[in-house]
Formats: sequence, structure tokens, C-alpha cells
Amino acid sequence: MEQDNQIFGIRAILEAIEAGKDLDKVFIQKEAQGELMNELIKNLKKNNINFSYVPIEKLNRLTKKNHQGAVANISPVSFLALEELIESVMEKKEKPLFLILDQVSDARNFGAIIRTAVCCGADGIIISKNGAAPVNGDTVKTSAGAVFNIPICKVDHIKDAVFYLQSSGIVTLGATEKAEKEIYDMDLNLPLALIMGSEDRGINPSVLKIIDEKAKLPMFSTIDSLNVSVACGAFLYEAIRQRR
Repeated sequence: MEQDNQIFGIRAILEAIEAGKDLDKVFIQKEAQGELMNELIKNLKKNNINFSYVPIEKLNRLTKKNHQGAVANISPVSFLALEELIESVMEKKEKPLFLILDQVSDARNFGAIIRTAVCCGADGIIISKNGAAPVNGDTVKTSAGAVFNIPICKVDHIKDAVFYLQSSGIVTLGATEKAEKEIYDMDLNLPLALIMGSEDRGINPSVLKIIDEKAKLPMFSTIDSLNVSVACGAFLYEAIRQRR
């Protein structure tokens, strides 16, 4: 199924990169070769653009046009630089509230989280360039258009974002069932970045080691975790309750 935010063909994608377009994901045909294809792959790596190798059947499903072994999705939103987001928000607010998503990969979960974040007045969402859910039609639809109402940053590494936030005086708090404290025992009425982990693995252990605080939600059944968008909503609304 073809989309308005889709481009195909090696040269067209190279031109999009040159023009500074926000490419959300690029699909490259497995074992594709040639000078122009090598140039594309080199440019994707140089610009740290998320791409993956797929069978030709996948590309043929994405578009009926002559794709030359490459199809790209252009993001419907523009992404901010982390430094730009933090500085602009902290100039206006004493106690900003940021959200970091560590490898949340489902577009519908991402959309639901964005919608809740906007409703809670969050100041920005930070995701990684690789492994994160794409900002595509599903994201826009699930967010009910909220994706256009909150700044989103893509960073090379979540750990670097955590260090930058900490150096800016922002407390980083991760949602994890491994925590000893519950979210209701935490002080959230301060400059804060909430960190939510991926659907299957949670927050990366290397990120857990460097964050300031960890908290969990109380669970009263043998099921030990919630859907990430539901858990994120619970954390955000506790932050809002404390800040009112």
C-alpha cells in the first residue's frame, strides 16, 4: 500500500538526504549491489539514518513503482535537536517534564504514548534513531494527531541523552519492575525526565545503571507488567497529580 510520505528509487532517496528531509526508515533490498546503491548505504550510515535489509517481496508490497531496491518513509513531523529542545523549554519552565522512550518499537504504542504525553502537558519526547517505532501513518492515527503538538527528538544513543539531561539539572527516573520504590513514593514535582523501556525488554540495563531514580507500579496479580503505553499513562498522571 503506497503512502504519501513514501519515496522510492536510489537517486530520489539520495536527493532527499541531500535536501535534509527527515527519513524515518529506509528499506534496502537484500544483497543489492551497484555503485549507486553503495553510495546510498554509505550516506545512510554517514547520516545515521535507520535502515534495514529486506527481501524484494517486501519492497514490492510497499510500492508497485520501480523502486530499484530502495524505499524510504519520510517522517510526517520534523525532529528537534536535543540541545535545542532542552534549552528552549528550560528558558520558559522551572520544572519541565520530558519523556524518554528507550526502544519502544510498536507504532501504535508510540502513538498512544504521544497522545497521553500531550494531554499531560509533557514538554518533549526523546527517542533513539535506531530501534524506535517509526513516526508513520499508524503513529499519527493512534495519537489522534497529537504527534503534531509535541516536540520529538531523535538521538544517537539514549545514554548520551540521559547524561545531557542530568547535566542540565533534570532528574531521570526509569519505570522498571526491578525497582524497590513505587512511583507513589517518589517526588515528581521537580525538573524530570521519565524513561519507559521497550515492550519486550524494558529499559536497557546500561541505561538503568546511569539514571538517577527507578520506580515501579504496584501489581496485584501474577501478571508482572503492563502494556508500555498504559504504564506510561500511569506515571505521567502521577507526575501531574503531584504538580497540581
